[in-house]
Amino acid sequence: MSAHSAPSRTTKTRDVIVVGAGPAGATAARVAAGHGCEVLLLERAAIPRYKTCGGGLIGASLSALPPGLPLNVFDTTRLFTFSLNGRRERTRTSRTPTCAMVFRSEPDAALTEAAAAAGATVRDSTALATLEQQGRTVTVRTNHGDPLRARTVIGADGSASRVARYVGVRCAQVDLALEVETPVDARTADRWRGRVLLEWGPLPGSFGWVFPKGDICTAGVVASRGNPAALRAYKDDFLTRHSLHTARPLHDTGHLTRCRRPDSPLARGHVLVAGDAAALVDHWSREGISYALHSGAFAGRAAARLVAAAGEDEAKSATDHYAQQVDDILGVDMRASAALADLFIRNPALLHTALTRLPPAWRHLDTYIAGHSSVARIMNTPVARAAAALGGLLPAKPAGSST
Repeated sequence: MSAHSAPSRTTKTRDVIVVGAGPAGATAARVAAGHGCEVLLLERAAIPRYKTCGGGLIGASLSALPPGLPLNVFDTTRLFTFSLNGRRERTRTSRTPTCAMVFRSEPDAALTEAAAAAGATVRDSTALATLEQQGRTVTVRTNHGDPLRARTVIGADGSASRVARYVGVRCAQVDLALEVETPVDARTADRWRGRVLLEWGPLPGSFGWVFPKGDICTAGVVASRGNPAALRAYKDDFLTRHSLHTARPLHDTGHLTRCRRPDSPLARGHVLVAGDAAALVDHWSREGISYALHSGAFAGRAAARLVAAAGEDEAKSATDHYAQQVDDILGVDMRASAALADLFIRNPALLHTALTRLPPAWRHLDTYIAGHSSVARIMNTPVARAAAALGGLLPAKPAGSST
C-alpha cells in the first residue's frame, strides 16, 4: 500500500501504536489519528491479506463503517434457508435485504487506507514479538527487531492475540471454525444467488453456513473446539451434501473464535485490547465484525484520552471509561447472546421451529440482521422468553441485565 513506511530504527515515542489492521485495529487507528494522535498501525501480514471469515456484513457492521468507504459487495442476502442437520429445510424472506457478502481482505484493506488517510502510518509485514511498559511508555519489538515506543498500545491482533495474553483476557467460550472458499459453476452460483444457508449441526452448539459471492461460495462449520475430528467429519459431510466439496478450494482454513468472560480485563496500564483480541464475539452466531468496528472506535477515543492524560488518575479514568463503554454497549448483547447460545445448545430443534414456523421470531431476527435491533432486545421479546421458558432457561431478570 502506498501509505506504508519502510521499517525504521527510530526510538522516538509515538502517541499510539495499534497492533493488527483488521476492522478493530484499522478503526482504532483512524479514530485516534482523527483526534490528533501520532499513530503507527502494524500488521503482521502483507496488505491486502486473506482472513478466515464468512464475510457477511450485517446492518450493525455496515452502519459502523466510515461514510464513503469503498465496499465491493458480491451479493446481498434476500433469502435465509434454515435446516436442522440437513432436515426440515425452510426458507424465509427478508423484509429489508441488508446482509452484504464481501471478501474480508477488501474491506480490511479499505479500512486501513482510511486510517492512513486520517494520518496514521501503516507498516505491514511487521509482527509483534514482545511488549513491555515502564511508567507511561510502552515498548514493543517486532520481527524486524527494532524497538518502537508509544504512550498507548491498542492490541487488535485477532483471536490468537499476543497483546491479549499480556492484558490477561479470559474467555468463557472457545470454538473452532473450519471454512473453505470454493469456486462454483454458473448453475450452482445461480442456485445460491441472494440466499444463505444456516444449518444447525449434529454437535452441541454447532452450525454450518453457505455464503454466496458470485462464482465463489464461502462455506464452513463451527462448534466447540473440544472435538476437532468430529467437526472435520461434519464439515466434509456438509460440503458434500451441498455439492461444495471440491478437490481444490481457493482456501481451506480454520481458526478459533473466543468469547470473553464478563469480568475479563480490557486494559492493563496503557495497553488496551479491542475486537477479537478482546474476545468480543457473539456467543451464538460467532459474529465479530460489528463488535470489532465498535470496540475499535471506542479504543481509538480511549487512546486519545490516555495520550492527553495529565497523570495516572486521568489515565485510569480513560481506561475505566473504555471498559464501561464496552460493557454497557457490547457486553449487554454478549450476555444476551450467551443466553441464546445456551438455549440453542440445549434444544436446537426448538430454535429451528421458532425461526421457521413462528413469523414473529423470524421478524425479530430479520430486524436484527438489518441493524434495527439487538440480541438483547430479541431475548427480551415475549417469543424469546417463551422459548427460554420451554428450554428451562427463563432468566430471573431480562436477558442482558447487568445487575
